[in-house]
Amino acid sequence: QVQLVESGGGLVQTGGSLRLSCAASGGTFSSYALGWFRQAPGKEREFVARISWSGGNTYYADSVKGRFTISRDTKNTVYLQMNSLKPEDTAVYFCAADRTTVWRTSTRAEEYDYWGQGTQVTVSS
Repeated sequence: QVQLVESGGGLVQTGGSLRLSCAASGGTFSSYALGWFRQAPGKEREFVARISWSGGNTYYADSVKGRFTISRDTKNTVYLQMNSLKPEDTAVYFCAADRTTVWRTSTRAEEYDYWGQGTQVTVSS
């Protein structure tokens, strides 16, 4: 059974940092691209960042470029380092896996095959 489990969310002040983790199990995630999305109350789920199976390719939403860094290790875990956080970064953050092995800058949620349950990030002003 495929599982993605996020952790690391919490409450932080504006300008602070958080590191999210997502542990994947039950599949051959070493060959999947992994991504992060977020969803604020009353808004649609939006793309944040994506990393290729090798870790050699990354892609970011303009709103987080230069502040967030996505990375992965060899043990099926993907990370999202979030610096210089802003109140508008407040959302539930989800990790997702895309079984496509060819690199693409997939930003639509429907392009991902597996999803975690999400972790809440709240940035206070």
